[in-house]
Amino acid sequence: MSRRQITRSKSPAAMNADPDAEDYELLLPSEQQTGKPRDQEEQLISEGRSGDSVAYYLALTGAGVFTAVTWVVVLLNNPLNVGWFAFHPTLQSLSLLLLTYGILTLQPTSQPKTKAAGLARHQYAILGAGFPIIFLGTLAIVLNKYVHGAVHFKSWHGKIGIASMVWIFGQVILGGGSVWFGGAAFGGGSKAKALWKYHRLSGYLLFLSLMVTCNLGGFWSNWGNNNCPSVIRIIAYIVSLAAMTIGLYIRVRPSKMKFY
Repeated sequence: MSRRQITRSKSPAAMNADPDAEDYELLLPSEQQTGKPRDQEEQLISEGRSGDSVAYYLALTGAGVFTAVTWVVVLLNNPLNVGWFAFHPTLQSLSLLLLTYGILTLQPTSQPKTKAAGLARHQYAILGAGFPIIFLGTLAIVLNKYVHGAVHFKSWHGKIGIASMVWIFGQVILGGGSVWFGGAAFGGGSKAKALWKYHRLSGYLLFLSLMVTCNLGGFWSNWGNNNCPSVIRIIAYIVSLAAMTIGLYIRVRPSKMKFY
């Protein structure tokens, strides 16, 4: 049997056993293998572990409650009278829902085909929707401050929030550059592959930063105190954010981030 034939005969399990292949194999085109529709193939492969499904719904429920409460509070408190500000909490909360889904959908994948499908959903949710929306939400509060002649980034919410936005730009560049066109932006091959684990770790740390920003903006701000009852603030900006964080982190695969 030729070396080429041996390589082709490797099973997905064998590929995952190779430390160098690890999670970066999500770059393999899904069209290579086929016959069955992608969704059907994904359903035939069990990649979950105990608690993954519960964690998935815990995180999404938390994100849903957080987003819904934020929108209701804004819409019930004269949104037309607060100018650009109304777009800030609504767009930021919606973006967090999309970012959370984008992370969750890629987390458990371990087979080449499901990795490719997961990466596609990850990019649609985060790069295609979540990132533009959070950028517009940030732009809205900057415009609001400018119109009213207010000081920018004075509160901890503002400082951590703008730092997180800069971080997000870097995260997009690192993630996209390491996978698009075979990672050509970072030298391709093993050079680009080596950066993927840093993109993953950076994303998890960034998520914590975003959770802190949301807590400060929803629970501790004057806007939250003036427009939302304490019980609702606790549910939306403490309990829900905690559920998002716990659910997402339960599904973390440390084996996908080998730094030594």
